[in-house]
Amino acid sequence: MADSELEQLKARRVTALYRLDLIGKGAQLTYDDGTPVDMKSEQARLQEMVADLDRRIARLEATLH
Repeated sequence: MADSELEQLKARRVTALYRLDLIGKGAQLTYDDGTPVDMKSEQARLQEMVADLDRRIARLEATLH
């Protein structure tokens, strides 16, 4: 069970890092109604998400080893 959760967290982390890379390359997202997403806020949100995932991954890995 913990292995499965660990793999899910790692996959979410990879996705968040990919999105951060796209933002770094100048990507601009829009909502379904065409309103632009505030990319600074999205970048900060993703950075916080990655930091949280890093902590959660580290805790899970510590319990598995």
